[in-house]
Amino acid sequence: MKLWAVVENDKPLVCLERPDPVPVGREVLVRVSHCGVCHSDLHFVHGVFDLGGGKTLRITDRGVKLPCAPGHEIVGTVVALGPEASGVAIGDQRIVYPWIGCGECELCNSDNENLCYTPRGLGVIQDGGFGSHIVVPNETYLFAFDGIDPAVAATFPCSGLTVYSAIQKAMPLDPAKAVLVVGAGGLGLVAVRMLRALGFAHVIVADLSAEKRTAALEAGASAAIDNSAGDAQEQVAAAGGGLLQAAFDFVNVAPTVALALEALGKQGKLVLVGVGGGELPLSLAGLIFRPRTIMGTITGNRRHLAEVIALAQSGRFVPFAVTRMPKDSANEALALLDAGKVVGRIVLEDC
Repeated sequence: MKLWAVVENDKPLVCLERPDPVPVGREVLVRVSHCGVCHSDLHFVHGVFDLGGGKTLRITDRGVKLPCAPGHEIVGTVVALGPEASGVAIGDQRIVYPWIGCGECELCNSDNENLCYTPRGLGVIQDGGFGSHIVVPNETYLFAFDGIDPAVAATFPCSGLTVYSAIQKAMPLDPAKAVLVVGAGGLGLVAVRMLRALGFAHVIVADLSAEKRTAALEAGASAAIDNSAGDAQEQVAAAGGGLLQAAFDFVNVAPTVALALEALGKQGKLVLVGVGGGELPLSLAGLIFRPRTIMGTITGNRRHLAEVIALAQSGRFVPFAVTRMPKDSANEALALLDAGKVVGRIVLEDC
């Protein structure tokens, strides 16, 4: 097997060769055909997260051992089965649920492996879809996606799943009232379409990029605001008819969180999705006089992934067309993403 792996943080990926894995027990070996490129992959390459207050979290502190291949938006074909495997057959094409936990704790046993305290996620802790093959624990991590382009389906285990789960955390919401999406990158644009698929008619988007604001309007946003404008707060309020019920921040740095939080009315909900990092001073009394909820979210569970696939198959959720690149162009894809030159999602294809 080949791996386009991080050998040293902040350095280009290196193509390595290893023996093909041999599945045991209920394990399933999947040959990766498509893998989405996510901003989290950039953090994986850089090797550090900004926790604010001068604190950082290195990927090695999370249990990552280099070299390791990133990539957690994975579609592939079943090529080998462990002796106890069932439910799939060699040749089946499947989406891979990558957010694997310890498999033993209360969170894992309640189908919330994405929240496990000892995660083993593909492409975030162990080798992922930038490799040619991956092993999944059993068939319950594999999802059929009949009728969907496999390159588009590859984006569902992160961008689709994360957006859908974030929206569910904010529920119940009134679909007739406006909501705010901050950041019109890969996830933010998916959020616009996902919210529209769920019946929300008024989705306001805030982004620094004119190109991405245009893409958001084309995706179905009712308004697109330049959040660097001096009157951005007033523009959001005007577009939403006043204070809002909910906001989703797909950037999550101090200025974007401040904009989103101040856009909310009493009982408004702010869901933090991005990992831009940093910290934000809060008026503690202000959260009493105008009570609002701030919550974090991280990906979603396997039930959420099944629901995203069903929404796409129903035609209600129409994902973006993706930009396809060969897997041996992984470094180029990451550089484009790092430079902010990607609208939507890049998907690496087997070459």
